[in-house]
Amino acid sequence: MASAAAKKSRPKYLSLSALLFEIRLPVTGWVSILHRVSGALLFFAAFWLLWMLDRSLSGPEGFEQIKRYVALWPVKLALLVIAWAFCHHFCAGLRFLLLDLEKGVDKTSARRSGWAVLAASLALTAGFGWKLW
Repeated sequence: MASAAAKKSRPKYLSLSALLFEIRLPVTGWVSILHRVSGALLFFAAFWLLWMLDRSLSGPEGFEQIKRYVALWPVKLALLVIAWAFCHHFCAGLRFLLLDLEKGVDKTSARRSGWAVLAASLALTAGFGWKLW
């Protein structure tokens, strides 16, 4: 009995590197994870965006200060990431609403809609990036 227990394989504890490089998630899994990440990013970015709005509405000098601030390339890059988060969260949210209505639940439709969410969010982000720069 002890030898059988000794030969039994031990469970593998998953690390971040295992999740990123060893385990192959389907596209639907990536869309789900990115939906959660984009939601958290939008939550924390809301404070920064509200600060910029408040500062820009405080007066002409505040507006000019925010105008110069937004012209910096790290700020533009951060705004582009926030635009991606919004686009992805919106598109994936629509996909999940359709899944709740049992539309596109089968494997091929779910995979196709996952790729569509990724493509649409990147295309919308490219549009926002074009306007930003």
